[in-house]
Amino acid sequence: MTVTIQISALLREYSGGVPDFKLEATSVRAALAEIERLHPQVYRGVCDETGSVRKHVNIFVNTQNTRDGSGLDTQLTPGDVVMILQAVSGG
Repeated sequence: MTVTIQISALLREYSGGVPDFKLEATSVRAALAEIERLHPQVYRGVCDETGSVRKHVNIFVNTQNTRDGSGLDTQLTPGDVVMILQAVSGG
């Protein structure tokens, strides 16, 4: 099933400047595995060395933050949009 992955501007330097791409995945966990395979540098910006999503990264499926639901086990359906956003801070 095809879903669209949208990545924040902070991660685009690792995807060749591409803001979004399509891939086949049935869950957020499966989508991250595909991202690791296709765009390993993007994956390293999203997940730490244990495979956990970094604390400053939020993953949304359509409009729902996965942290508020099933996390990485959030199921995907055809046409879903998975948005990966990094928190930005400064002073």
